[in-house]
Amino acid sequence: MLPVLKSVLTAALLLATPVMAETVKVEATLKADKAGPVINRNIYGQFVEHLGRGVYEGIWVGKDSPIPNTRGIRNDVVAALKHIKVPVVRWPGGCFADDYHWRDGVGPERKPTINSNWNRQIEPNSFGTHEFMDFLSQIDAQPFVSVNVGSGSVKDAQSWMQYMTAEPTTPPGAERARNGQQTPWSVPYVGIGNETWGCGGQMRADDYAYEFRKYAAYVKSSSGKRPFLIAVGPDTDDYAWTETLMKEAAWWRPAATPMMYNIDRPIMDGLSLHFYTLPSNTWQNKGVATQFGEDQWISTMKRALFMDELITKNSAIMDKYDPQKKVALIVDEWGTWYDGGPGGLYQENTLRDALVAAVTLNIFHDHAERVKMANIAQMINVLQAMILTDKDKMILTPTYHVFEMYKVHQDATRIPVNYTAPVYRYGEAEVPMISVSASRDKAGKIHVSVANLDPNRAIALDLILTGVKAKTVTGRTLTAPATDSHNTFTAPNTVTPKPATGVKLKGDTLTANLPAKSVSVFELQ
Repeated sequence: MLPVLKSVLTAALLLATPVMAETVKVEATLKADKAGPVINRNIYGQFVEHLGRGVYEGIWVGKDSPIPNTRGIRNDVVAALKHIKVPVVRWPGGCFADDYHWRDGVGPERKPTINSNWNRQIEPNSFGTHEFMDFLSQIDAQPFVSVNVGSGSVKDAQSWMQYMTAEPTTPPGAERARNGQQTPWSVPYVGIGNETWGCGGQMRADDYAYEFRKYAAYVKSSSGKRPFLIAVGPDTDDYAWTETLMKEAAWWRPAATPMMYNIDRPIMDGLSLHFYTLPSNTWQNKGVATQFGEDQWISTMKRALFMDELITKNSAIMDKYDPQKKVALIVDEWGTWYDGGPGGLYQENTLRDALVAAVTLNIFHDHAERVKMANIAQMINVLQAMILTDKDKMILTPTYHVFEMYKVHQDATRIPVNYTAPVYRYGEAEVPMISVSASRDKAGKIHVSVANLDPNRAIALDLILTGVKAKTVTGRTLTAPATDSHNTFTAPNTVTPKPATGVKLKGDTLTANLPAKSVSVFELQ
């Protein structure tokens, strides 16, 4: 072969050959002998609102539907949610909660109403208290009920609690029994309103503090036991709201009916926090769900990581008034929110959303002493959903798969991991390349979750194990060809977990290869 021709062919071959991704070495130390707090399983909570196709078609199809169901609730959705061990579900909203009057959704005759918060769509009220509680019993989850403060009253909230929790020998319990539920329900978690600084009443912090105290005096089960009461907390970084609520509404005044209330228990059991990840950080132009560039990938990661600062600063304020951490921080709305979609806040869910879920859950683990519940928005067909449906079809999203991989952390004891994260840069933006969390479950197994935020570079991880002698290691990895890879009804397995490659034990060190843009979970025994 002529030398010139050989050179041309060699150059062409090199151009046609994919360039191997750069690999960055990361060393970390897992300290199994330095146990931290328990990661409350409720951190893996879900959120359902009467919005778009979240309830109707997503959960409820009706008893006469050709879609397989149990008492009107989709069987495929129930099976998928049971598999990820959903611990708690927040309902009926959201903005809808302060537009919802519970009596519209009980009894044999239900009249449609108008959902004034979401495009004035018609609310048929087919899915009400009984259907919600049935749904929870099918997926083995607990209720987190939000009572109506914005357009409701203390009397409405008190009556609803009595209806749900009273014995059938009482008038409220007898009415519930006539409607099909003989035994009282347990209602362990109650939210007093929703976003009262916005769609829930446009209140000032001191106005809401007064309302919260009033509701707290009356919202209890018929046995007299008070549920875990969750107050409306700040919108993102409104730290002044947190300060006011902790100062004015966290505790009973010492002189207030000491025989009736235990003043060692706060009036407020939890303070909520709402935060959404917007790629552009503006509500007017949030960013797109698919076909985005690397600039929106890194801006999304940076925005998601802001959750750590929000929790840190809100916790510092809470510590001033509650140094014993009796009041929990409840992140009861979080997730990604993009522009567009076919309506009802339906959006595609990509590998990018999986990374957001992983780093956010890792952050919650890091703050497990204060964060005791979180509720991703929302469960089905709305925003960062676990599940998407299209009539009788159902697909699991990349976010679902992260929740499934991470369920091993529920009620496990957090173990610290020390590491220095390399930096991932694009343009002028930069974020840590890696996010790591670890825990030990009740059976003694250690699980390590690792997110590689860099879409271009792999990680060669050396995890030094101290305080434990591991004999075996297994793992799974979630990744995909593109940053916006997503599952569709024609290709439902584009983004699914696969067995991890290159993972092994070398003495006291776990070594693993973490692909670019990936989430991995390893199990040590």
